[in-house]
Amino acid sequence: MTFTAHLRQEADALFQASFDHPFVRELGTGELDEAKFRHYVMQDSYYLNQFSKVQAKGATLAPNMEVASRFLTHALHTIEAEHALHREFFTLLDVTEAEWATFEPAPTAYAYALHMQQAGPTLGDVLAAILPCYWIYYEIGERMKDATPDHPIYATWISTYGSEWFRDLVEEQIERLDVLAGQATAEERLRYQQLFLKSCYYEHAFWEMAWTLESWNLPAGVTR
Repeated sequence: MTFTAHLRQEADALFQASFDHPFVRELGTGELDEAKFRHYVMQDSYYLNQFSKVQAKGATLAPNMEVASRFLTHALHTIEAEHALHREFFTLLDVTEAEWATFEPAPTAYAYALHMQQAGPTLGDVLAAILPCYWIYYEIGERMKDATPDHPIYATWISTYGSEWFRDLVEEQIERLDVLAGQATAEERLRYQQLFLKSCYYEHAFWEMAWTLESWNLPAGVTR
């Protein structure tokens, strides 16, 4: 069994929890409340901005120029492809520039970004922390690729993560983590596993954040 196959096995319950989350299920059927998707899109735009920075950080830890170039390419894909998709969603969901200018990430999005940013000190650590985002979205895209929600935004989202170009990016990173794990110590591999599982936890928490319209709800009289 490869290292990543072992990770996938260890994280199976967390993957399944994402597949079964009502946000994901209703996105596939087209029944999802648009307000929840709107909340998700804004949080995800913040998250992807942080994700691209962590991908770029991976380039600085790469063992050679080829790997560094690939991590920078992945960061560019995040910035150009996925952010372009979100800009389209912003227009369709009436997210104004003024609203985005005062946007503040919800607790879960903020915590997930910090978790990724603090992963280190090796490229294996960084990749283990960001791989669940690739992998879970890929598997959701595969499961949903034949879905036909009667909602143009949801159909566009599904087609993005069920595409061949996205699958190729995911498979590349899975294979790369196997290579890095093969060169790592037992202690490092355990650290990779812990980072991977925590990110899987945050992926599920992200759906819940969108489903509940999570925000910084503080006790009465408490200000930030």
